[in-house]
Amino acid sequence: MHKLIAFSLSILSLSLFAQDNPPNIDLPNIVIKENRLELPFSDVSRSVNIITKAQIKNLPVQSVPEILSYIAGVDIRQRGAHGVQADVGIRGGGFDQVLILVNGIKLIDPQTGHHLLNLPFDTENIERIEVLKGPGARIYGQNAFAGAINIVTKVPNNNYVKIGAQAGQNGLGGGNLSVALAKENFQQYFSVSKDFSDGYRHNTDYDITNYFYQNNFQSSVGNFSLIAGHTEREFGANGFYASPDFTEQYEEVKTSLLALQHEVTKGNWTSKTRFFWRQNKDDYIFVRENPSLYHNIHKSNVLGIETHTTYQSKLGITGLGVEVNKMYLESNNLGDQDRLVLSAFAEHRFQFLDRFDITPGVSLNDYSDFGTQIFPGIDIGVTLKDNLKLFGNAGYTWRIPTFTDLFYEDPSNEGNPDLQPEEAFSYEGGIKWSKGGIQIQASYFNRNSENLIDWTKVADTLRWKPNNLNEVTMSGLDISADLFFPILLNSDTWLQRLNIGYTYIDADVQTSESAISRYVLENLKHQFVLGFEYRIGQFFFHNIRFRYSDRASLEDYSVVDSKFIYRKGNTELFLEATNLFDTDYKETNLVPMPGRWVKFGGSYRFEL
Repeated sequence: MHKLIAFSLSILSLSLFAQDNPPNIDLPNIVIKENRLELPFSDVSRSVNIITKAQIKNLPVQSVPEILSYIAGVDIRQRGAHGVQADVGIRGGGFDQVLILVNGIKLIDPQTGHHLLNLPFDTENIERIEVLKGPGARIYGQNAFAGAINIVTKVPNNNYVKIGAQAGQNGLGGGNLSVALAKENFQQYFSVSKDFSDGYRHNTDYDITNYFYQNNFQSSVGNFSLIAGHTEREFGANGFYASPDFTEQYEEVKTSLLALQHEVTKGNWTSKTRFFWRQNKDDYIFVRENPSLYHNIHKSNVLGIETHTTYQSKLGITGLGVEVNKMYLESNNLGDQDRLVLSAFAEHRFQFLDRFDITPGVSLNDYSDFGTQIFPGIDIGVTLKDNLKLFGNAGYTWRIPTFTDLFYEDPSNEGNPDLQPEEAFSYEGGIKWSKGGIQIQASYFNRNSENLIDWTKVADTLRWKPNNLNEVTMSGLDISADLFFPILLNSDTWLQRLNIGYTYIDADVQTSESAISRYVLENLKHQFVLGFEYRIGQFFFHNIRFRYSDRASLEDYSVVDSKFIYRKGNTELFLEATNLFDTDYKETNLVPMPGRWVKFGGSYRFEL
C-alpha cells in the first residue's frame, strides 16, 4: 500500500489542475434493464453496481473481464491476459453460477460456463454494465444462481466514423473501426476489432477478432432492434486446464449471437418479445503441434424465444413472462445432446405511502432432463429519507449441470452422469444512500447451497470428477462507495471519481469426503478495490486502480494498474501500465498472470 500512496503523490505533484466539462452522470436516475420491471437505480431493493460508459473509457482495461475485476464482490479468474479465457463469480459463486446477458438476452452455453464471456464486441461498444448481486432466478430463471451481469450496448444518435489502434509489450497490437449512421427513426452501428499478442510466456499468444452490428427502428407498430455479433479467439493455453504441466494446449473458439426484439407500449401495457440464437464452437487441441494426439470439437446451438409484459395499475406494476429455450450440442467427446427448457415468470411491485415497496415473484422452470422447479423470491424496501433506503431480498435458485459436468472424458477428467442440480436459498439485507454524485451501498448476504457441484479428487494420482457436495454456505459483507466529484461539489474541479469497494466472504463447506477441490474452495475471502481519477491541466486524465485479493486457496496479492489519457476534441491518446509493480500472482490455481505490461494507443473520430 505504501507504494501506491507514494506513486499517487508523485503524480499529484506533476501539475496544476483544471476542469473540462465532465459528463453529467447521475447514477440514481439510470434505469436498470431487467426483463420486466425496469426501475431507476435508487428504487431497486437489491445490491446493484453500475459501470458507465464514461468510467469504462478511462479504465486501464482491454476487455470486459478486466472491467469487472474492479467491482468488489465480483471474482474474475483469468487464464492468461486480457480476458482471453476468463470465468466470473459473484460472492463466492462458481463460473457457471452467474448469468451473463447482453441487453437482456441470456448467453446460455450448455457445454460449459467457461465460454460465457466470449463476447462479440470490444469495450468501445458498451453503454454500461449492470451487476446484480444475489439470487436472480425469480427475475431471469436458472443459472442466475449467485447473480447476473447485464451488458448494455446502445446505438448512437449521431453519424460518425471512429478508428483506433494500440500497441505494447509482448508483441501486443490491435485496431478497431466503428461506424454510426442515424436517421430520424432508424439508427445503425457497426464495429470490427482485432487484438493480438505474442504472449507473456511460452504458448500464451492470442488473436481475437470481433464483428458487431446493432440497429433500432421506430415504427407505428412498435420499436424493433437487431443485434448480430461474431467473435473468433485463437490462443495458446499453457497450463489453462487440468494441470500446469500441460504447457502445449491450444484452443480456438468461435461464438455467434443473433437477436431480434420488438417492444410496444399501449396505454398501461408494455410488451417485449425476443428471438435469439447463440452458437459456440470450441476446438481444443492438447498438443498444439500434434492435433492427432488429442483433439476435442464441441459445437453448441441455443435457440430461444421469450415475451415479457408489464401492466401499471393503482396497485402497482405487474410483470409476466414466458420463455422457451432449445439447446443442442454436437461433440466428439460429449456426444450429441439436447435440452428443452420452458419457463414462466410472474411478479408484482406494491408501493405504499411512497416509502415502502414489496415485490414478490415466482419463476417456474421445466427441464426436459431434470423435471420442474419453482423459484419464489421477494424484494422489500423502505425509504427512510429521500436518498436513504433500507432493502432486503430473499429467494431460491437452481443450477443444472452442464454437459461437460455430466459427460466429459479425458485422461485427467471424468464426468458424472449421476449429478443432481445445485440448489440454494439466498438472502441479504442492506442500506443504500444515493444523492447527486454519491452512491453508497452496504449489505450482509448469505447463500446456503446444497448439492453444489465441484470437480474434486481424493488423490493426485486420480482423475478430476464432479460431485455434489453436501452443503456449502457463503456469507459475508459487501460495501461500496462511488463518488463523482463534479456533481457532488457542483463545481469545476480537478477531482473526478473515487471508487471504493470491500467484500468479505466466510465459506463453510460441509461434505462427507476429504478431497482436493478445483473450483468451490477458490473463493475470495477478502477483496478490496480502490480507484481514483483526476484531471491534469485541461486535456489530461489519470486513472489509478488498486486491487487486493485474498483467495482461500492461494497466496494473497495486490495489483496496481494505471492509465494516462489525452483527450481533446475528437482525438484521444492513452498510455497504460497494468500490474505496475510487477506482482507475481494467480487468479486460479493453474496459471501465473502477466507481470508489468505497458500499452499505448489512440483513436480519432470523424463526424459525418
